[in-house]
Amino acid sequence: MTDERTAHGERIHRTAHETEVAAPAGVVYGLIADATQWPLYFPPNVHVDRLEFDGTHERLRMWATANGRVKTWTSRRVLDAVARRIEFHQEIPAAPLSTMTGTWIVEPLGTETSRLTLLHDFSVTDDRADPVAWVERATDTNSRAELAGIAALARQWARLDSLVLSFEDSVTVDAPPEPVYAFLEQAGRWPDRLPHVSRLDLTEEPAGVQIMSMETLTADGSSHTTESVRVCFPDAGRIVYKQTLTPALMSAHTGVWTVEPGPAGTTVATSRHSVVLREEAVERVLGAGADLARARRYVREALGRNSTATLTHAKRYAESPVVL
Repeated sequence: MTDERTAHGERIHRTAHETEVAAPAGVVYGLIADATQWPLYFPPNVHVDRLEFDGTHERLRMWATANGRVKTWTSRRVLDAVARRIEFHQEIPAAPLSTMTGTWIVEPLGTETSRLTLLHDFSVTDDRADPVAWVERATDTNSRAELAGIAALARQWARLDSLVLSFEDSVTVDAPPEPVYAFLEQAGRWPDRLPHVSRLDLTEEPAGVQIMSMETLTADGSSHTTESVRVCFPDAGRIVYKQTLTPALMSAHTGVWTVEPGPAGTTVATSRHSVVLREEAVERVLGAGADLARARRYVREALGRNSTATLTHAKRYAESPVVL
């Protein structure tokens, strides 16, 4: 094997992962191509912002977990829908990387089966052994999770419209955006401010990236625990999140809080949710005979009720004569 090196003399390390997917190649490529949906499809991905896109060339800001830590970087991608191939390189690699490039390749094995391959080439500053091992472990763990996520989702491609749902709820606040955003960002204080939150543990590192474990009460008095990663954008009045531990009925749940100026000095606060249902859990959670339509209604009502309650308390907080 040739010992290839970067212009700075660092050795290039290569990894390759592949899986067989029970779905047409076009379906698999479509899931890979739409990177903005990756947080919903791939367990490691927390959030993706599309910064530029002309139909072929794309620039993305990405957040994802790696060996239990949240990393962020900017990537450029070149999409080739005819060859079903996507090449990428990290424009601003996350430490300890000095370079990271790779390729997604989708090959048809038949009309209903495909092979999905993910290649990575990377180098590490000074080529030190411990950081190289850390990157290899993170790349292997995340690549396996991403391929498994695509395989699981793609084999249900004919039913995706039934499994995936998105919705939002909004309230109008007679106050400026700042106190509304502050209420939503200060999640560590929610147990004292929100009756449906009984416990919340929060750490923030680096600044603006919050790791949360929260216990919430449902309408029937039961409780469930969720774990989330949140990324806060105070200048944009936006908080995005990805649940890393979801209730049994959902295989994935992402969301965003937005706070925007409204008419006549008001503020519009919105909660948006996107969910992938876990079909095999529907009857176990909702009872014999329950179907996806009932599961969709249940999730819509449960998530909407809690997020609307949070927005209502944020409104009350912001409109209070004394904001604490």
